[in-house]
Amino acid sequence: MTSWDIDRYAHYAGKLQPTSETSGHFESINPSNGESICKIYNTAPKTIDAAVESAQSAFPEWSKTPPVERARILLKVVALLREHNDALAHLETLDTGKPYSETSTVDIVTGADVLEYFANLVGSGGLNGESFRLRESAMVYTAKEPLGVCAGIGAWNYPLQIALWKSAPCLAAGNCMVYKPSEFTPLHAEYLARLYRQAGVPAGVFNVVYGAGDVGAYLTKHPAIAKVSFTGQVSTGRKVAGAAAGEMKYVTMELGGKSALVILPDADVGQAADVAMMANFYSTGQVCTNGTRVFVYRRMKQEFERAILERIQHVRPGDLFDPATNFGPLSSAVHRDKVLAHVRHGVDVDRATLLCGGPGNPAESSDSDSDDSNNVLPPHLRNGFWVRPTVFTDCTDDMGIVKNEIFGPVMSILSYDEIDEAIDRANATDLGLAAGVVGCDISLCHTAVARLQAGITWVNTWGESPAEMAVGGWKQSGMGVENGRRGLEAWVRNKSTLVEMWKPQSVFSKL
Repeated sequence: MTSWDIDRYAHYAGKLQPTSETSGHFESINPSNGESICKIYNTAPKTIDAAVESAQSAFPEWSKTPPVERARILLKVVALLREHNDALAHLETLDTGKPYSETSTVDIVTGADVLEYFANLVGSGGLNGESFRLRESAMVYTAKEPLGVCAGIGAWNYPLQIALWKSAPCLAAGNCMVYKPSEFTPLHAEYLARLYRQAGVPAGVFNVVYGAGDVGAYLTKHPAIAKVSFTGQVSTGRKVAGAAAGEMKYVTMELGGKSALVILPDADVGQAADVAMMANFYSTGQVCTNGTRVFVYRRMKQEFERAILERIQHVRPGDLFDPATNFGPLSSAVHRDKVLAHVRHGVDVDRATLLCGGPGNPAESSDSDSDDSNNVLPPHLRNGFWVRPTVFTDCTDDMGIVKNEIFGPVMSILSYDEIDEAIDRANATDLGLAAGVVGCDISLCHTAVARLQAGITWVNTWGESPAEMAVGGWKQSGMGVENGRRGLEAWVRNKSTLVEMWKPQSVFSKL
């Protein structure tokens, strides 16, 4: 960490500089062992104002820079991200608790892909409007103009990726951004700001502020902010969206879910189990799109459970920089306690059948585990925020573990007898972020997935969200989309112009 002295800085407003205006501090904690990494200073309101003013000053020049020139600069950032992939992945692993095998191959790679996509999109005419002849004497043309200074409020589960999902289309469209990372995973933000500046992004175009919800609230209500893009839990998203809407700001909300994975009667059980494992235990289950409600055709339920138990043996917690490790801790002590409370509720209140895992510490043995060796952690990691991969079965729709978003490695298996029943039950939620089906009859798969009420759906796979694919939730799971062509539209406003080419005859002229 000393190579870039994160302990000395609290914001990035125009240029990197030590701060004299702070409002307390918080610790960045390594989730794998519970030890402090460094100290981060909260950004005081006066300094937030300075960051916004820096963005305001940069906006006129940046917004008038031709899109192809902005694209060239942003593509330099892409090259730097890929050059620094391993260092950034190391940082993300320390900050989030994800195994390095994951951060080094997914988190930075996919973030760079999104920036590359939007840079190429605007460089090849993606911001062009349309024109048409209205009548012989008149035509209409439209223009897509940047919004101004925007706020990005990041989440803790994919810190750098989410920062790029927000800043890439924002900057490509000609806007400037003030970005606040989650207070639980803040280390990527200053590094990203440095790479933007190193590539030639003008000072003030991308600014970083630090803190908790009070800093996000200040940004959201700031009169100079034109748009707020937020990723996080539903309850917080409602507050952010409400505050922004009250000021007539543009918003994009990417919120939580309680997504359904429907295993169709003709599915290959092995493939279904593979998809269910990815949908529940990747990133230790800390993915908003996780398919935690797994609907299984009743006649294949026992075979499916056996397949899941076989695959659980290949979940390997341990040293995060060991290439064999594929399962990390939860992001914080607070979140670990929340997840464990849900697991205890499943055991003690819901009375669901515990197939494996449970509320104990992975350093301890468990009677529900068929092979305890995969759950034993080395001594130096036993103070980390670890939980067991947990699977409940014989679940019903009214159970707390089935209704509530847990955001951890907890799968609920539910049985069904008819496909229509499974679809109806899958849709019986106020959330609609993601959903998916697994089956061999591709026509049946298409029919089933079309009926699922979610903004992001998969067939015979789970979780991939390429840059070209617009993602966004239905119902209470969000507003607007990120990525894809529609993701760029979320960062511009439309101007329509009607041109009369002949002298019009006014109804008020003298007859």
